[in-house]
Amino acid sequence: MLKNEKAVVVFSGGQDSTTCLFWALQNFSEVETVTFDYGQRHKLEIECAQQIAEELGVKNTILDMSLLNQLAPNALTRSDIDITHEDGELPSTFVEGRNHLFLSFAAVLGKQSGARHLITGVCETDFSGYPDCRDVFVKSLNVTLNLAMDYEFVIHTPLMWLDKAETWAMAHKLSAYEFVRERTLTCYNGIIGDGCGECPACLLRKAGLDKFLLTRSEESHL
Repeated sequence: MLKNEKAVVVFSGGQDSTTCLFWALQNFSEVETVTFDYGQRHKLEIECAQQIAEELGVKNTILDMSLLNQLAPNALTRSDIDITHEDGELPSTFVEGRNHLFLSFAAVLGKQSGARHLITGVCETDFSGYPDCRDVFVKSLNVTLNLAMDYEFVIHTPLMWLDKAETWAMAHKLSAYEFVRERTLTCYNGIIGDGCGECPACLLRKAGLDKFLLTRSEESHL
């Protein structure tokens, strides 16, 4: 644990950000979360984030980012846009500038509260081609934020090089597997836990879960 170090977790209440929250609680002496309301289809996502933060005893701040919905129409905020992913194109769930803005506002919040560490669950392994989930982007933004705010931020990406099976394995190592599986909301159709089983987010989550459980089963028989 980093003594006397405070961290802010960009938190949606989903599998990845909740795993990151458990990771932060193990590695920092003080942790808080920030959740963004950008007009997502399911308000349950925000409620889920609030409930998890309360149960784990961390402060949760909700910030209004509804301007994103106005500027960047996408399938996560518009019910009249289908969830699609064509080869060679970004998925319709991509929200232009989301991680850029989320991390920038998390930095403002962090500086005001005395936190130098920002944590996000972005991942370049299972990232659906989103450009703002790439390691090069995060490192670039880290430099920019430090220069723009004259403050020594460190952006942590614990899941950057992990696939979904390895993310489940991390949750297990953090003694958070059952919590993450039962309490988080990843499903694009707003179903907590294992979800609808049909949307792209659920399919990715389940494929990773199946691989993780298979690996554990094989290891137990060694």
